[in-house]
Amino acid sequence: MKTIDIRHNPGEQRFETTINGQLAVLLYQRSGNRIAFTHTQVPPDLRGQGIGGALAKSALDYASENQLQVLPFCSFVADYIERNPKYLSLLAN
Repeated sequence: MKTIDIRHNPGEQRFETTINGQLAVLLYQRSGNRIAFTHTQVPPDLRGQGIGGALAKSALDYASENQLQVLPFCSFVADYIERNPKYLSLLAN
């Protein structure tokens, strides 16, 4: 499987990748030591290729590396955490 190049774009508060000229993003809002993941958007013809998962993994790894508490308001990110329990410890109390 080909590696998906995910970029952190703090100016736009998102993690992003462009594939075949189409932008896929995971949006967030950060406040202090908390990061709220609010929406994941992958263009319809790019779905099912692991792009959303790659975005979620990059975002959660960023949260872990920066000791941020995660608020998974985006259902895709919440489901990803359920499927990858190593990220459960990041959830805000």
